[in-house]
Amino acid sequence: QAQLVESGGGLVQAGGSLSLSCAASKRTSSNNAVAWFRQAPGKEREFVSAISWSGCSTTYAEFVEGRFAISRDRAASTVYLQMNNLKPEDTGVYYCAAARGPYYSGSGGISYWGKGTLVTVSS
Repeated sequence: QAQLVESGGGLVQAGGSLSLSCAASKRTSSNNAVAWFRQAPGKEREFVSAISWSGCSTTYAEFVEGRFAISRDRAASTVYLQMNNLKPEDTGVYYCAAARGPYYSGSGGISYWGKGTLVTVSS
């Protein structure tokens, strides 16, 4: 069964940085786009960033404002999310998700999800 495992979450002060990783099991295709979502306490899950199968195409939510960078190592079957200048409003559980195809086409095109990693940003 395909599986995504997130890691790298933790507690950080505002202005700090964290690097999240999303490792895919061997049964996960590296020819699929991967996206990051997050869910803050009491709020709905929202899109953060996505990267195409090749890594050549990336997209970000407006609230990222140039602070985050998504990348992937296809050989290692891992997608990364580097988060800089973190704000308290970035607090939440961060999920990675595999798209059904080579490009991200919205949350409706997600094939499966990881279980998430918690990011807490203190003020």
